[in-house]
Amino acid sequence: QVQLVESGGGLVQAGGSLRLSCAASGTFFSINDMGWYRQGPGKQRELVASITSGGRTNYADSVKGRFTISRDNAKNTVYLQMNNLKPEDTAVYYCNAEVRYYSHTYSPRWGQGTQVTVSS
Repeated sequence: QVQLVESGGGLVQAGGSLRLSCAASGTFFSINDMGWYRQGPGKQRELVASITSGGRTNYADSVKGRFTISRDNAKNTVYLQMNNLKPEDTAVYYCNAEVRYYSHTYSPRWGQGTQVTVSS
């Protein structure tokens, strides 16, 4: 069983910064793409940023220039550095990882979510 454990959420004022972390644990062969999604109040879950195992990144237009996704493959961990936060960034942030097992099958895994609240 693969688990993704997130940390780093909290309450911050507009213009502030937070750094989210997500570590994968369990038995698996490797992790392909990793990403961060968010779901605001009354909204659908949306992609915030993603990163391939080779380091290629992709961002939602709303966070470009403010958020940076990175990963440490040795630690099976993905990070999301969030700067210049805005009230509209308030949401539950979820980590996602495409896990490859020794059986060569793949499965998406989700973290439990971490709350980010930005006050104006």
